[in-house]
Amino acid sequence: MRYLKYLFLALLALLLLTLSLANRGTVTLRLLPEELGAFAGVNWAVDLPLFLVALAGVVIGLLVGFVWEWLREHKHRAAAAEAQRKAARFEREVAQIRARQGGTEDEILALLEEPRKAG
Repeated sequence: MRYLKYLFLALLALLLLTLSLANRGTVTLRLLPEELGAFAGVNWAVDLPLFLVALAGVVIGLLVGFVWEWLREHKHRAAAAEAQRKAARFEREVAQIRARQGGTEDEILALLEEPRKAG
């Protein structure tokens, strides 16, 4: 499986290299359209190879997607953290009940303890 991964990465690198060599022509990226830039007094522009513009677009798209997904999954992470806090609180309560009872075995506590002993 590792060799398949390396083969895929090598083919991807070859594809990106071929794409880069085929699109070496320069393009001008402007912050604003020429007329609006002249009106606003901001004529920022940069000349870059086309393949850099395309690859930068892919990278920016991936980053935006990762951040969007991270924000979207916040509620799931918060729910998992709350469940962990509740589980820890319940375990502390069981330990306190055991400590108060001394060595006597309670039927309910024995049932709660069964899964822990099996795992």
